[in-house]
Amino acid sequence: MGTAIAAGAIIVIVVLAFVTRGVLKKIGARPLPPALKTGRTLPEFSAVSESGDTLSSSDLRGKPAVILFVRGNWCPFCSKQVADLTEYYRQLEELDARLILITPQPLETTRRVAEFFEFDFEYWLDPELAIGTAVGLVQTGGVPGDHRDEYGEDTLWPAAIVTDRDGVIRYASISKLIADRPNPQKFVATLKTLPAAP
Repeated sequence: MGTAIAAGAIIVIVVLAFVTRGVLKKIGARPLPPALKTGRTLPEFSAVSESGDTLSSSDLRGKPAVILFVRGNWCPFCSKQVADLTEYYRQLEELDARLILITPQPLETTRRVAEFFEFDFEYWLDPELAIGTAVGLVQTGGVPGDHRDEYGEDTLWPAAIVTDRDGVIRYASISKLIADRPNPQKFVATLKTLPAAP
């Protein structure tokens, strides 16, 4: 009797695991792209600054960086993530880290967001999703219908990385679902493991 119950429980667990896996795949869970694996150098890409200047991923070398790939200010989960990060801003600043938000949203919208949070984040614009393509984070059709007139149809899948002074990825996290985001304490902990500047 006990053996039969145990066997039945195992079957239920296995079935639930497969069902959960299928549901997650259906609603968008995805693995970390190879380009963002820890230990790899951040791929070469270009972006546009808030002032309209051209930026390059090679510009990140020299200081560690916390980089968030955000969908846009229309996404409540992204807005909360940025708001949560402001609580750790001073710690990250003391660790000499640059704080960079990569977003596909328009420049004027990005400026409004920057003014709202009143912190010295760097906003790197990826309007054509070239960065998203380079690192494997494009979410096709990810923008809700009521926001597509302003933001288009496609966006970035949310992810976060920490790079060292050489542009090597030391921490990487991709949201398994749209709503989940890493705890900023993980960024702080990773930065504390990096060698001090010479």
